[in-house]
Amino acid sequence: MGSLPPLLDLSSSTPTPKTPPQIDATHLLTLFKTQQSYLNHFFHHLSLPQTLLFTQTLLNSTGTIFFSGVGKSGFVAHKISQTLASLSIRSSFLNPVDALHGDIGALSDNDILVMFSKSGNSEELLRLAPCARAKGAYLISVTSSEANGLVGLCDLNVYLPLERELCPFDLAPVTSTAIQMVFGDTVAVAMMGARNLSKEEYAANHPAGRIGKSLIFKVKDVMKKQEELPVCKEGDLIMDQLVELTSKGCGCLLVIDDQYHLIGTFTDGDLRRTLKASKEGIFKLSVGEMCNRHPRTIGPDAMAVEAMQKMESPPSPVQFLPVIDQQNILIVVKRKEGEKPKKQEQQPRAWRE
Repeated sequence: MGSLPPLLDLSSSTPTPKTPPQIDATHLLTLFKTQQSYLNHFFHHLSLPQTLLFTQTLLNSTGTIFFSGVGKSGFVAHKISQTLASLSIRSSFLNPVDALHGDIGALSDNDILVMFSKSGNSEELLRLAPCARAKGAYLISVTSSEANGLVGLCDLNVYLPLERELCPFDLAPVTSTAIQMVFGDTVAVAMMGARNLSKEEYAANHPAGRIGKSLIFKVKDVMKKQEELPVCKEGDLIMDQLVELTSKGCGCLLVIDDQYHLIGTFTDGDLRRTLKASKEGIFKLSVGEMCNRHPRTIGPDAMAVEAMQKMESPPSPVQFLPVIDQQNILIVVKRKEGEKPKKQEQQPRAWRE
């Protein structure tokens, strides 16, 4: 009967730490320059008549422009469809696999189907094309291979010149997807110009973003409610109004008279400066003695973009903007959203937001 081999003593063996891989700066710069060269090849060899026909065809569409693709080309197709939709152009992404399992029902004979594919030989698209043609859709291929399977199946073919991929194996789709994105987005902007899309129309499709908020909404749509206002009278002592100053989230006091006319503003910054200059004398000072009697104001029917510009204008930005009517009666206050004080402007803990 044989004996077992002796156990290895691993207690003294220390694994050799792996050296993390390093990026060579020269090699990185070379890659960027090479990619630039490949992109320049695309720009120099792209057919303008072909691109113009493609753009005009999309522009003339009376139905929905569907985009499709597989893998990375699919991501690009999806992004371009979203760009067109944001420009008020009826557009959507059609997943080629899902299309063959029911989603092709969205296609009609008024629609266009644009298929992005580097090779033009993606099996999923080759199966989708005849089915889409049977629905009566107009088919367009956008490929980087002049001779491919999609060419014979489509009504229009667009060739995107590709010298090679930046990948050292010429396999990973990095340059090909870059030129697809450049091509699609440039065509989208050309269509935007041809349709004379205004900034206001564009903003209407982005209501949750900064552009939309500034161009769609008026001041009265975004200002605080009257019961949320930190108000006081000019005869009130500063120290008696600290709760009002800090509890309403505006960083200021709005000084008013008995008829609610705006007299001035007193900010937490004013409080710090007054405390530094007057020390214990602050207990005897009224808000009216230290308030700013010439604050920036705005009317309720002004556009939100105007309010933003006024709040950010020289000599220095402000964090709030009183809203008054034509009789200088305070309505509400527009507070700057999403901004916190700079470090050097932060309040003491008792007054910090």
